[in-house]
Amino acid sequence: PKGFEVVQDQASDAPRRAKLVAEKRLPRGTSDIQAFSSVNVAEMSAAGVLEKIDPAKVPNIGNLLPVFDKTWSLPHIYSGKVIVYNPKLIPEEPTSIADLWNPKYQGKVGMIDIQYIYNIMAATLHAGGKLSDLEPGKKPLLELKKLGVKVYPTNEAFAQALKTEEIGIGLMWKARAVQWQNAGIPVKSVAPKEGILLYLSEFAIAKNAQNKEGAYAYLNAMLDPAPQSAFAIDMGYNPTVKNATVADDLKARIGFTPDEEKRLLNPDFAYITKNDGPLKEWWDKEFKG
Repeated sequence: PKGFEVVQDQASDAPRRAKLVAEKRLPRGTSDIQAFSSVNVAEMSAAGVLEKIDPAKVPNIGNLLPVFDKTWSLPHIYSGKVIVYNPKLIPEEPTSIADLWNPKYQGKVGMIDIQYIYNIMAATLHAGGKLSDLEPGKKPLLELKKLGVKVYPTNEAFAQALKTEEIGIGLMWKARAVQWQNAGIPVKSVAPKEGILLYLSEFAIAKNAQNKEGAYAYLNAMLDPAPQSAFAIDMGYNPTVKNATVADDLKARIGFTPDEEKRLLNPDFAYITKNDGPLKEWWDKEFKG
């Protein structure tokens, strides 16, 4: 429909958030729907730029798994942060986030710059801390820096490093590991015993959207079982609706066992919304600098 725009580009996430906030004063914004991670949805809802979801306008909302919030956005797909490794370089299967600090893997560990907040969360879990306070994660990250951790700007650069054996181990979404396996990259994944950080991609409607009717139609179509099943096949992410069909062999590759599901952890969105700026500054100046 005229005036209907969907924007989903993870590489430009920060500029899109800034633009959405900058357009807050306008009666009509330049986009109707934005795709964000759950962390960024929390930030944008706190900024007052998102439309509160009207369940009556999304008939398929009743099929959503009950774990997901439906206030300011609707969940698209989900996965979890796991340990990924090249078995040629890391012959012994890792079990813990702590394995990244194993001296025998010095120079073989990689991290992804754009996932800084999840890296700090993972380091905090390694330190025995809680997601409501990520300060304990700073010390082990500086220790990892001394061990020669390599930092890559994007997910794709990290995947290339795994493929060329520049690194052998790191942290990544299980769905991405499945995509890389499909592309022929020799990578395996394992759920860490400390906990599995949940990644959720969500769609939200801009508060000043030009075409809210079209936006709601898009959200409802997104939750239809057919595209949800296709997302699982093409992208390796888990459906967010209970009526989507996923083959057992694929479910085993992209999903989590009942025991692993108990270890899925949601970020503390209120804490991150308040502290994201200082944490990003620390990451850039102290960890990367």
